[in-house]
Amino acid sequence: MFLCGFFIVSCGQASAELSQIRMSQQQIDNLDVRVAPLAAGSNIPLFYAPARVTVPADREALVASSVAGLVTKIHVNIGDRVVKGQVLATLNSPELVGLQQAYLTAGSEHNLADIEQGRDQKLLQEGVIAERRLQETEVLHGSKSAKADETRQLLELAGMSVGEIKQLAKTKRLNNQLAIRSPLDGVVLERLVVLGSRLDMQTPLFRVADLSQLWLEINIPQERMGQVKIGDSVGVEDSGIVARVALLGQSVNRDNQTVAARAVLDGKAEGLRVGQSVNVKLLGGGQTGFRVPNTALAQNEGHSYVFVRNAEGFAVTEVSVAGKQADVTLVNGPLTGNEQIAVKGAVALKANWLGLGGDE
Repeated sequence: MFLCGFFIVSCGQASAELSQIRMSQQQIDNLDVRVAPLAAGSNIPLFYAPARVTVPADREALVASSVAGLVTKIHVNIGDRVVKGQVLATLNSPELVGLQQAYLTAGSEHNLADIEQGRDQKLLQEGVIAERRLQETEVLHGSKSAKADETRQLLELAGMSVGEIKQLAKTKRLNNQLAIRSPLDGVVLERLVVLGSRLDMQTPLFRVADLSQLWLEINIPQERMGQVKIGDSVGVEDSGIVARVALLGQSVNRDNQTVAARAVLDGKAEGLRVGQSVNVKLLGGGQTGFRVPNTALAQNEGHSYVFVRNAEGFAVTEVSVAGKQADVTLVNGPLTGNEQIAVKGAVALKANWLGLGGDE
């Protein structure tokens, strides 16, 4: 017996346009075709791509020395959690002493200008001096006031707190010890100096970041960009961590022909570390469909088909592939979910469908 006898037309007339394969249960058994019910499913990945865990730029800070000095104490280590204003390191800085001295001198000159201004205002009221004399005094007072403000701001830029500056103005005691403080709540990601380091101005000391939100920087093959859109789900492989696509790049990397995409992680991402390389699966917009084993699919001229069991044999049904994972494919098509499809023997059914059958 020839397999072409299963068709409602002769083998010479068989073509890909046929949608029904007629065969009896005995013939199905002879071909060892097995059927199984359709299974609804979702979140089958569209594809996989490499990614790197990053922290948003506005949640990261590089802590640097604002004056030259010697590192005399380091108070934190890599991985430590810190709060805004916490002391990270202490510097011995002769330059700081010079700034403090300039601040105290400017403060004294400002106080003297205050006294002179008050005196000349009184003398003008008594008619002792001309108004021009008071105007000159007021100009001098304004200059001294601006100088005092400038020296105070330089101390703040150097890293002294408002409380420390007030204490300096009160006690007049110079201090060469400068506390380097954290500018935000976060985690110490890097320590860039060691104890005893001599630092110039603006030498980096620490990198601190707020890790309450992380991103995935994904390298998507340019030919896959049509499958990705803003809001799509992204899953980190071998974990339950999920992110959402928030940005699609507008340029292609010339070296590897990929496009950068950014996904924002939902909530805390336990187990992920900044700078870590991971493999992610693009899940799309949460597409749904039916999970079928790869062995149930037949390909012909760029289209995908499944064989749906019916009373006359099998109906050839075209489906679209929504995603793949290992040996399972997510498909969509004119299916209700109540059908049974061939999950084994699809190759033999395809041969019959296309008129390529031979002896049983």
